[in-house]
Amino acid sequence: MLFGKKKARLAALITSGLLACAMFTGCGGDTAGGNTGGGNAATGDEIVIGSNFELTGNVAQYGSNSAKGLRLAIKEANDAGGVNGKKIKIVEADNKSDAAEAVNSATKLISDDNVIAIVGPAVTANVIAESQVAADNKVSVIAPAATNPDVTVENGAVKPYIFRSCFIDPQQGEVMAEFAAKDLSAKTAVIYVDSSSDYSKSLGKVFKEKFEAAGGQVAMEEAFLAKDQDFKAALTKIATANADVIFVPGYYEEVGKIVKQARELGINSVILGADGWDDSKVVDIAGKDALNNTFFCTHYFEGDEDSQAFIKSYQNEYKENPNVFAALGYDSGKMLVDAIQRGGTDAEKIRDNIETIKDLKVGTGVITMDAATHNPIKGIVVLENKDGSRSLRAKISPKG
Repeated sequence: MLFGKKKARLAALITSGLLACAMFTGCGGDTAGGNTGGGNAATGDEIVIGSNFELTGNVAQYGSNSAKGLRLAIKEANDAGGVNGKKIKIVEADNKSDAAEAVNSATKLISDDNVIAIVGPAVTANVIAESQVAADNKVSVIAPAATNPDVTVENGAVKPYIFRSCFIDPQQGEVMAEFAAKDLSAKTAVIYVDSSSDYSKSLGKVFKEKFEAAGGQVAMEEAFLAKDQDFKAALTKIATANADVIFVPGYYEEVGKIVKQARELGINSVILGADGWDDSKVVDIAGKDALNNTFFCTHYFEGDEDSQAFIKSYQNEYKENPNVFAALGYDSGKMLVDAIQRGGTDAEKIRDNIETIKDLKVGTGVITMDAATHNPIKGIVVLENKDGSRSLRAKISPKG
């Protein structure tokens, strides 16, 4: 879902220098399913875990909601009596939506707060930046929403201490290509990507490969830039292709404007997207009528029976509906609780037990971990926008 590798590469270059000074950097308050206080990891009656999220900065919406989901999962475990007789305490760090700060925060959580595992960050670049700190200290990390394949696998080798609770970008591109070709019987497509986003470009590449393999033809490929406001020149060109579908793997701000302007130009083709569309603000930006005849894939559907227990619990706790980031943060918390329940607080046992998660009930459904990639084997849904509401169009079973 979330951002590319450029910031991560920069952070990796400066990580060695940051490690020496990061322990002097402050990083937010402590919580334990809503409680505050001090303590050290796995001593006495407490188990201490870290939360390294974007609580401020340009992607604070992603990190803050993920953190809320994590807090709920831990609160539920504590309210049920804790894990193996001990309560879990969360030490929260704010990485300020910055890769270098993610390294600082992870280092302090491990060195000063003695956490036994970390959940977060939310976005790809920040997780990749954190990875070396986790590996050096043999502390497991679960990333809720970082969908880039490089998060868990580097140069063909799995990163031993990095896991995720979300599916990956190539799976989304494949699902939407197959949905276009099989469910919509599309023969032609246009791909319109954000050329400043590794996420968007990766999805476009996979969609093209899979759509053509299914017998479709990509008639045109165009690009825009994040924060663009006027898309009409490119859309006017796209209109000449008269394609059955237009694939726009972007984030909701640009997507909403693209859909709105496309309809204003008389483009009535089906418009497809991925989990970057998954925000209620897209309706406000595009307008409910413009969004008709659009579809996108995402991690779960609020109307799915498998997610009702989580949704009700979240509503009771926060008096609001959860978004997808909250659901994925909750999933990560459930995964970590399961790993500790099955093997205690030893770092290697936690790592091994996350790697062997099988048929675990979480907020978005059921998860089994793929030990070879540290990606979850889980379902994916395709939702249809209609008259300002969303409905389930397809539910694709996990592969593996």
